[in-house]
Amino acid sequence: MDGARLAASRPARALAAALLSLALLSACGGSGREPSGAPSRTGTPVGTPSRTSPDPTSPASAPPPVSATAAPRPVRAAVYFLHEGRLSAAPRTVTGPATAAAALRALLAGPSGVERGHDRVTAIPSGTALRSLAVRDRVATVDLSGRYDDAPGASADARLAQVVFTTTGFPGVERVRFRVDGGPAAGLGPAAGGRPLGRGDFEDLSPGVLVESPLLGETVTAPLRVHGTANTFEAEFRLRVSDGSGRTVADVRVAASSGSGTRGTFDVTVPYRAAGGPGPGTLTAYVLSAEDGHRVVLDTVPLTLAR
Repeated sequence: MDGARLAASRPARALAAALLSLALLSACGGSGREPSGAPSRTGTPVGTPSRTSPDPTSPASAPPPVSATAAPRPVRAAVYFLHEGRLSAAPRTVTGPATAAAALRALLAGPSGVERGHDRVTAIPSGTALRSLAVRDRVATVDLSGRYDDAPGASADARLAQVVFTTTGFPGVERVRFRVDGGPAAGLGPAAGGRPLGRGDFEDLSPGVLVESPLLGETVTAPLRVHGTANTFEAEFRLRVSDGSGRTVADVRVAASSGSGTRGTFDVTVPYRAAGGPGPGTLTAYVLSAEDGHRVVLDTVPLTLAR
């Protein structure tokens, strides 16, 4: 095509394009917007909510409500009663977050019928109530009702020890300061001066081997993990597991971290094999007499042995 013809065709083509645009605009209602249901530039029909971008005001897309407080959490704890004049741990399930206070209230309620059946007793007077518990600098200040001080005498140390061992079983608590009805614990022996007391203040009430897990009545499986504290000659003792008939199913030698006047810790695994289904059993901590080799029992823990 020569230059004259090309120049003449350009206005015609421009006019045709303009007429076509005008026709399309009229078909869409003259608004210049895409018709409803027509594909948009993002590929989502106009007027249809995007599946990848939910409406934040829609109840279906709103986030679930968040509770202002955490749900109560059950926690396994130990409370300390007396067995043949020595401290003995028993299990309780308490609810957080105030677990130490809940464990103390469980202690004050006394041993269960099963525990009494296994000769666990308490030196704490019935009716004693916990007024408050506060922890600061690893010292728990425990305020008990006046009933706690109603039975003075030889049991005062045992009453104090039960509270001290139960409270110091929780992380962050090493000693306990006692108060009674908001005032000084005047009639409670070593607690009378307000000095905080720890476990070491009651060594004479602690058995040579204090088993702190497993606890009385718990169901255990093989191998059995046992831990606690001990103060025995040269830090040595033995652990025996027996079934309901008294038959020995395990007997192992244990060495604590220290002994001979200094209480140490131990944490051992005891394999055992017991026949039959689940049934009663006993964990016994003992030493052999240096005089004649007979067994000297230091602690016993009734259990249910799972096979």
